[in-house]
This record gives sequence, structure tokens and C-alpha cells, in this order.
Amino acid sequence: MSSHSTLKPKKVLFIATRQIGDVLITTPLISKARELWPDAEFHFLGYRGKVDMLHGNPDISEIIETSDRPSFGEYLSLFNRLFQRYDLAVVTQPSDRAYIYGLVAAFRRVGVLGGHPQGKDAKDKSKRNKSDKQNVWKKFICMHTVDVDYFKQHVITEKLRLLENFFRSPAELFSKPISVTPPAGEPLTPQITNALNQPYVVIHPGPLTAYKRWPLAHWQQLIAWLVKAGYQVVLSASPAKQDVQLNHDIVSLLDDETRNKVIDAAGKLSIPQVGTLLRSAALYIGVDTSITHLAAACNTPTITLFGATPPTNFGPWPNGFVGEQPYQLRARTQTVGNVTILQGPGECVPCRKAGCLDKADSNSECLDLLESSQVIAAVEKVLQD
Repeated sequence: MSSHSTLKPKKVLFIATRQIGDVLITTPLISKARELWPDAEFHFLGYRGKVDMLHGNPDISEIIETSDRPSFGEYLSLFNRLFQRYDLAVVTQPSDRAYIYGLVAAFRRVGVLGGHPQGKDAKDKSKRNKSDKQNVWKKFICMHTVDVDYFKQHVITEKLRLLENFFRSPAELFSKPISVTPPAGEPLTPQITNALNQPYVVIHPGPLTAYKRWPLAHWQQLIAWLVKAGYQVVLSASPAKQDVQLNHDIVSLLDDETRNKVIDAAGKLSIPQVGTLLRSAALYIGVDTSITHLAAACNTPTITLFGATPPTNFGPWPNGFVGEQPYQLRARTQTVGNVTILQGPGECVPCRKAGCLDKADSNSECLDLLESSQVIAAVEKVLQD
């Protein structure tokens, strides 16, 4: 690690050009940077439509949005807008484009370097060699870099470590409670408000990719149990066609009595409105997706179903946790703070592959074999506490 830096930047640019969940998990880093530099001006660069997680964030004074596939003209106007405006760029993603934005924007940079997990086969080795070569120029332009570790290092820890160069001792970064800042809430639509009765449970079944899905029949059994136990169920989903369809498919499996106690809110709520919904929920249950991280950040009791993804890297952060690693790599059930993570069976869990076939539309046997009875047992435990 490079020596302690006494840099006191006046303007800092945080760069997270990925999904909404990747934006949300930069908030502990932003809060910690605010402790370090109370008078600095913080700006944030992200993709259009992916920065709603920062709605009302008190530390960010300007949000700059760019498209995920900019035209030449858009690049040009963005470069003009960014050019050397900042004392420091904090590159929170290992992509080439994020680093180029950092290079254009600031005099100094810190950044996350991509890597490939240690593997035994030739394919893994060639990927690792490729990422090592790609990292050379990124290291060269940065005053400090942090390597990713997809199995051992939590992603919140990875982001926080971007600031370790500015502390006398890196341990200072993890000596106080660490929390994720959710977006400021917005009122729910009258349609949802009028349909809601307390107590209710929010369920978010749709991940970004098919290999993180839990089987439909399992959702049906879980919802039927919750309704019998006296809870109303709100099914949340993004406006994406496949998520709306997934909710529709789940609802179609329910009997009439159960269906009357279910509100399908697919595509009807903004991210700040989802935050409002979550804050008053008795419980949240979801798969490995950004809304699960939001539920944990809202201090809602959160149960999440993990398959291929290592919870040690991407488990929802339990708000107020002190330390670098809340989770074990493998445990059928583990609870830390307000978060319970359930994993399916199998020695291969978690593999960090895209399901059993290692492609986005694959299934994951570990999730197929994670029975609804295991989830119901976890729900009972959380609701009794």
C-alpha cells in the first residue's frame, strides 16, 4: 500500500457506471469520504436511469448522468463537462470506460482493479492474464488501487478501501458502524396506499438474470403460507417485461382466497417509492437483486435467497455492522443484524458462475433445491423476534 496521503480535495467525483445496486453500495464510501473531507463538494457520475438510489442523498451536490452506450457527440460533451474539474476521481468499477472518465475528470485518481478468481483450468488462467494486462495502465494512473476478491472481500469493504490511503491506519475505516444510505422516500400512489393493510410482507422475486431465480411453485407455497399466517403480500418488480411476467405467473398459481391478499405492484413504483413501501413492511423476502440491498438499507428485516453469488462478496450489508466481513462463504442459513441469507445445498455453492450452465438464462440447482419449507422456517424465526 502507498504511504499516507494528506490530500484535501475541494471537489471529488465518484464514478459508478453500472446497475442501480452498484450505485447504492457506494453510499458507505461516500459517507466515509464526507467524514474525511467535511467541506468538499461531491459529484456522482452514473448511467441514466440507474442513479435513483441517490435520490435526496445529503452528501451529493450534483449527479451527472450518461447513457450506457454514448454516441461520439455524447462522449465529447461529457468530456467537456468533466475535463479536469476535480481534484480527485474515485473509480468504483474496474471497467476501462470508468477509468477513462476518471482520467479526463481529475488530477488524481483511486480505483478498483478487476480480477479473475483463482481457477485451475486454462480458461481461468487466460482470463486472469488478460485482466492483469488490462490493469497495468490503470495502476499507472492511480495514486492507490484496490483489487477485487469475489470470494473473500465484501464489496462494501472493497469500496471503502479506496480511502485507506487517506487514513493513518486502514483499520480506522472499519472501527465505526458502517451503514448503507437508502434514497429519500416518496409518497406511494393512492392506488397502492388504499389497497394496503398492516401488516404486510414485500416480496421481490425477479432478479436481473434467470440463474438467480427461485422456482415459481416455491413462491406460490411461501405466499400461501404468509396469507394463512395473516399477512398481506406486496409483489414488487421493475417495469421490465420479464419481471412483470414473472409476477403475473406467480399470481396465476394462487387460489382466489390467497390472490385477494396479494398486491402486484410490478412497474408501478419508483425506487424512492419502493423505499417508502419497505420502511413500513413487517418483512422483505427476495433473491440476489438490488431491491434486496435497498430493503436491508431501510432497516427492514430482510430474508434473501442466494445461489451462485458468494454472500461474502455481495450479501446485503447489515446496517450498523462494525468490521470488514459480516458473512460466511457457505451456510444454509446465517443471520447478521436485520439480514438473513439462505443458501441452497451442494458442495459447489457458491460457484460465482452464471448458474449450472454458466450462462445468463441457466437455472441454478442450488436454488431449485432450496425448499420453501426452509424459507418458511426462516420467516417464522424472523417474525417471532
